[in-house]
Amino acid sequence: MTTRDHLQRADRDLPALTVLALLSLGPRHTYDMHRFMVATRKDFVVGLPRSLYHAVAKLEKAGLIAEAGAEQVAGRPERMLYRLTEAGRAELRRRVSLLLATPEPDATLAYAALSFIGALGPDETLAALRARVAAIELKLARLAGDLTEATGVPRLLLLEAEFEQARLVAEREWMQGLVGDLESGELPWPDLSEVPPPPGW
Repeated sequence: MTTRDHLQRADRDLPALTVLALLSLGPRHTYDMHRFMVATRKDFVVGLPRSLYHAVAKLEKAGLIAEAGAEQVAGRPERMLYRLTEAGRAELRRRVSLLLATPEPDATLAYAALSFIGALGPDETLAALRARVAAIELKLARLAGDLTEATGVPRLLLLEAEFEQARLVAEREWMQGLVGDLESGELPWPDLSEVPPPPGW
């Protein structure tokens, strides 16, 4: 797997990614998805509920999700259910894999990838994590070279580079640990369809 230096704008669309991920568990209506996000504290999805409804409309237009009938509950308005198409399932896996494999300063992208890592299989996850570690190593090598070339520059002017170096080292170590847990079986891969909903949902 190869990674990009930077993600495209569409790959950063976290509301759309979240819709795809939730529909991978079965048909839902938009209000149901909103409740789930709040209950599971998907704080990386901002602008709710407007961003969610916008994402649903955009994904339906792209053929990644489709209507799956209406749900009528007594005392409540009729709500349209949506389902994930095969194209949508493939796009979900592509986006999660790409976010997982591509280290970026915006930590919310990593939070989203880790939140929906279950959309991938163990082998896909390991490939993406190994690609991320390799990309971090490359970033660290470049940063070390930049700091070496900055010999004589007052340290006060290099603190942000030192911080980025420390952040990347910590991330590399954590990701390497996650790879080790997956390889050893210490981190099991459950059947997410059998995982109960969050408390209060």
